[in-house]
Amino acid sequence: MSKILIRNGRFLDPSTDTDLPPGAGELLIENGRVVAFETGGNPIPEEGTEILDAEGAWVVPGLIDVHAHLREPGQEYKEDLASGGTAAVAGGFTQVACMANTAPVNDDPSVTKYILDRAEKESPAKIRPIAAATQGLLGEVMTEMVALKEAGAIAFSDDGATISDAAVMRRVLEYSRMADAIVIVHAEDCALRGAGVVNEGTVSTKLGLPGNPAAAEEIMVARDIRLAALTGAKLHIAHVSTAGAVHMIRKAREAGLLVTAEVTPHHLTLTDEDTMGFDTSTRVAPPLRRQTDVDALRRALADGTIDVIATDHAPHASYEKEVEFTEAPPGMLGLETAVAVCLDLVRDGTLTPIEFIRRLSTNAAGLLSLEGGSLKVGSVADVALIEPNQEWNYDPARGFSKSRNSPWAGQSLTGRVTATIVDGRLIYDHERGVLIR
Repeated sequence: MSKILIRNGRFLDPSTDTDLPPGAGELLIENGRVVAFETGGNPIPEEGTEILDAEGAWVVPGLIDVHAHLREPGQEYKEDLASGGTAAVAGGFTQVACMANTAPVNDDPSVTKYILDRAEKESPAKIRPIAAATQGLLGEVMTEMVALKEAGAIAFSDDGATISDAAVMRRVLEYSRMADAIVIVHAEDCALRGAGVVNEGTVSTKLGLPGNPAAAEEIMVARDIRLAALTGAKLHIAHVSTAGAVHMIRKAREAGLLVTAEVTPHHLTLTDEDTMGFDTSTRVAPPLRRQTDVDALRRALADGTIDVIATDHAPHASYEKEVEFTEAPPGMLGLETAVAVCLDLVRDGTLTPIEFIRRLSTNAAGLLSLEGGSLKVGSVADVALIEPNQEWNYDPARGFSKSRNSPWAGQSLTGRVTATIVDGRLIYDHERGVLIR
């Protein structure tokens, strides 16, 4: 395996709180590992290396997405492990945790092994399967968590559905402790949500569309936090969208409970006002909320109440989205645009650059007990280069996902991933326009 020497960039490593100005560091990769990180001004010998000039870029640990939908097996017309993995590395993600709502559902070790086997052959990013918490995502009978973990599952979730029965949820949390695994919940009271497709409030009234109240999320967040306290289990709350949910998560963490949370790029940057044009790419679950909710989410991300940014990448075929708003499936693309969209958090001072990377990489590695999120010597050589000031026009038709459902289609974005290294191999290089597998 060739050696890669990275120089001239701004090195950001949250695992060691390292933030080196441009030109002050050099990183040497060999045999899939970081073998040298020079910060004292002594150049690393160039002989036998491929030099990657990172001038104008941040050099960061490979990003890790803790929540994506890659659709394989069963819905490959929307996305598959190859296209999803390719979109991931184009977005700087070297590892992607994929949810279990496939067809068949990933509720059996054979499905978990299938995903891993296919991903190893087809995906340029490393795929980490999240298995279902209940059989068929029906919220009734627990899956065999220990067997699924032994097959390669890294966590358990019925995301896309809610475990409405509190007794079942309690057993899932109790059993997860035996499996030493985290449970990720889609917190939503489905009865209260009803047919709601947008945030309940002024916007839903103006649009004449059924509303989904913030209370639908907050009731389930409260229940699941209480069950986490009862069982002592690790609970992770997916795609938090309301100020009320943030308040409860903050109190749970202050009480010492093992509660973590994520927020998506779209819930950090868009509001229910963005649904006013009936663009079905803005139909997501949970729905886009009010500006006050967005503000609360940004503060929670900054103060550590929310641990990570997760894309909730949810591709759908064009014909599925080109329908009435109420009929369109929820979800939008996220892997290729997450960095550019979320860099607004750095530009407005919500996060420093190193804290931005911490929430897209290092915290995610810790959350799911994955190797990665670091540039330390000896670490796995998963690295991304980000040019924070590069402007580009996003055209999903020219992207790597099979689907096109993005509210940022046709927009000018600032900040772009220019190279991605996975296990010491240069997989994506935007400047050369190549994708290497």
